[in-house]
Amino acid sequence: QVQLVESGGGLVQPGGSLRLSCAASRSIFSFNAMGWYRQAPGKQRELVATITSEGSTNYAASVKGRFTISRNGAENTVYLQMNSLKPEDTALYFCKAQQITGWHTRDYWGQGTQVTVSS
Repeated sequence: QVQLVESGGGLVQPGGSLRLSCAASRSIFSFNAMGWYRQAPGKQRELVATITSEGSTNYAASVKGRFTISRNGAENTVYLQMNSLKPEDTALYFCKAQQITGWHTRDYWGQGTQVTVSS
């Protein structure tokens, strides 16, 4: 069973920065892609950023230029560096790992880490 453990969330003032970490229980290169998603109260979960096993990245328009997804294979960890944070970035942030085998896709989720942007 794959485990994903997020950390790094917290309370930060607008304009501040946080770095989220997602530690996987096995090699992150065993997944086709990993990513960060977020869910604010009363809203649907939305994609924030993804990174494929080849290293290609993708960002939501709302975070492009402010957030950066990266990874450390030796530590089996994916990061999300968040700069210039805004109150609308407040949400529960989840890490996801996706594995595609033939026609079968399996997604693994972490428990989430809370990010609150407020003065």
